[in-house]
Amino acid sequence: MAQNPRTSESDTAPTTGRKPRLSRRNYVRSLATVAAATATAGVAGTTAADEKYETIPAENQSITVGDGETWENKLIDMTTGQDITINAQGSEWTIRNIGFQGKNVSGTGSATFGVADTGGTSTIENVYLGDGSDDRNATSHGYGQTAVWVNPIHSGHLDIKNVNIQSFADNAIYASAPGLPGKGGGGTVHIDSSFAANCYVSHYRLGSEGSKVTNSNVLINDDGYEGRGIWAWTPGTIKVEGCQLEMNGHHTAIDAGANGNATSVVVSETDYDKQAGIAEHAGSAVKLKDDVGTDPEASIPDGVPTSPEEAANGSGK
Repeated sequence: MAQNPRTSESDTAPTTGRKPRLSRRNYVRSLATVAAATATAGVAGTTAADEKYETIPAENQSITVGDGETWENKLIDMTTGQDITINAQGSEWTIRNIGFQGKNVSGTGSATFGVADTGGTSTIENVYLGDGSDDRNATSHGYGQTAVWVNPIHSGHLDIKNVNIQSFADNAIYASAPGLPGKGGGGTVHIDSSFAANCYVSHYRLGSEGSKVTNSNVLINDDGYEGRGIWAWTPGTIKVEGCQLEMNGHHTAIDAGANGNATSVVVSETDYDKQAGIAEHAGSAVKLKDDVGTDPEASIPDGVPTSPEEAANGSGK
């Protein structure tokens, strides 16, 4: 599934100890172009007798997951220095128990996952992307690696649960495109019981009405990329519940609105960093409901894998 052009962003995130080299992003590289070879969900690999998972070396291939298919129990070896993309499109597909071992240093500026459900409910769960990517940008596009990108054609529902994403040079979960008026399919995204840390631009990015982030945490605690905690795009409303947004004063904990378009966010049972604070653009509104505080402690939620092997074996924290 090729990625469609990303929308431009008028605001970028500062970094600590690194120059912010990510420019305005108007286009995204086609995953089909990035991939030097195409593989199906049954791609060949090696399986040890005492392991529950298959090991797949990254070799600039694209793996396709289609209608009703399940792709599971894979350990992706990124120490090859090359890229891999997983494209899931259709309805009722599942991706689970996937661990990425080693940093993505390919510099392709692609998304590791490019996904969309086009009518039903699909799932991404128990995924480890905690080794991150390097800080290079794609040479001709000006943006870095994204962990999960939701295609604008997404019109169904996507559950993302128990994922661990850290140190990516672009968004951790970029799921705002389906909400774009006149362009997106309007599909909803639910991020639950997940962890994201030290990524650029944003950690959880949503736009379509009915999308939400629950029981999920964001942490910025080193000299990595200082992206927004949660970035809500139009039209919303986006729900935030049971989250810990520990920004340590960096960028914005909850950022509502983008590119001159307003949205709304409803927040409950959540702690956010007061110094990083809340931003409301173009008439956006962030409504603070019950049990909202400013003393966040962003630990890794139970069930979230803390290593590639843990994820690939189907066991979490």
